Amino acid sequence: MNFQAFNFHPDITAGVTAAGYDTPTPIQAEAIPPVLAGRDVMGLAQTGTGKTAAFVLPILQRLVRGARGHVRALIVAPTRELAEQTHESIGSLGKQTRLRSVTVYGGVNANPQIKKLREGAEIVVACPGRLLDHIGQGTIDLSRLEVLVLDEADQMFDMGFLPSIRKILGQIPKKRQTLLFSATMPADIRHLAQEILDNPVTVQVGSTAPAVTVAHALYPVTQHLKTPLLLELLRHTDTESVLIFTRTKHRAKRLGEQLEKAGYRAASLQGNLSQNRRQAALDGFRDGTYQILVATDIAARGIDVSQISHVVNYDMPDTAEAYTHRIGRTGRAAKTGDAFTLFTGEDTEMVRTIERVLNSKLERRTVPDFDYNVPSPHRDIEFARPPREPRPSRKPSPVKKAGLEGAADSRFARSKPAASGQPLQRPGQSLPPSATPLRSQRSRRAR
Repeated sequence: MNFQAFNFHPDITAGVTAAGYDTPTPIQAEAIPPVLAGRDVMGLAQTGTGKTAAFVLPILQRLVRGARGHVRALIVAPTRELAEQTHESIGSLGKQTRLRSVTVYGGVNANPQIKKLREGAEIVVACPGRLLDHIGQGTIDLSRLEVLVLDEADQMFDMGFLPSIRKILGQIPKKRQTLLFSATMPADIRHLAQEILDNPVTVQVGSTAPAVTVAHALYPVTQHLKTPLLLELLRHTDTESVLIFTRTKHRAKRLGEQLEKAGYRAASLQGNLSQNRRQAALDGFRDGTYQILVATDIAARGIDVSQISHVVNYDMPDTAEAYTHRIGRTGRAAKTGDAFTLFTGEDTEMVRTIERVLNSKLERRTVPDFDYNVPSPHRDIEFARPPREPRPSRKPSPVKKAGLEGAADSRFARSKPAASGQPLQRPGQSLPPSATPLRSQRSRRAR
């Protein structure tokens, strides 16, 4: 089967050809026909198997004929990176259609988004928070919406977006086509799907485990030796590009800096960066400027780089689903990839959970000639925040007493504060009649 079988509009076929697409992936082959037929679809597939094109191409086919100048399709994504990735796919596949797409997310100036919305974009790719802002301010009109896509629905639930999704659903037409795509389908998301999908077609392609093109390995290590072990692994592993996941933003930043000091072309991607710097890190990773990208889970759904040869879990993910999303960044487009996970004794239970999901025991490895017996420092200084500069004392420094004992120095002597209601009086000065205390004046008036 090839893409010609879908009978796309010539302008869309031109985009498919330009993108180098030939044979549809399993999720594309199974999901595109019912979406083209106007059915609601729940698509479950491993990360990196082509879900984006599975809904973008049918949307382009639907919109290429018909009214222009107002929002007809809305794609909701959990992260800015994923929103940009989807927007780029629309621009690439739909270039000849002249359909207009706009991204809507926070962390950037809203005015350019408002301008593009007013100019009449037909497709909006949005993150929930900023989308609700536009709805509340009346800067987006969704009254003529035809298609709604919830992409990576499980991730949106994990990030606490479910209440926002329900608010968005209350602001769009009830008569619409709804598509829900996800790598995993926890019970809560399945319940949501039952609420919002109308007699859906379910398309499931190996959604419970990472792609079979990924090889897994576990590296037991103590916490304080993770960075030395990582550096040793990088020295002895033939890598193209490496994506490293950490649990916290601070750790991603510090590890990226340490890798740079060790001579690697590395960058970090985490939530404290501005959108411009986040995009620069992603672009640099895609074009090879950076060989290594250190990221928090914010990047697990938003990086579409087919050349990633290795994913390293510097920190163990919190759930088996998160492991699936991370590992899905390698072994893409039928290529092979490796997944290395550094784990401590505290991660044992999560390792068992992941092995149950994968239905196989993961290989444990050690690095030859690496000293695993280096003692731990008294405190974890590896990722400790730099010490703060000492603040100057707020207490007034005592006046030096040298040469002042036994006599009052007029240069430093201070007058004794006046009693309440009394004007200040210098030594040897009498108060003028007008300076009579207010209390005495009030007493005389009373008399």
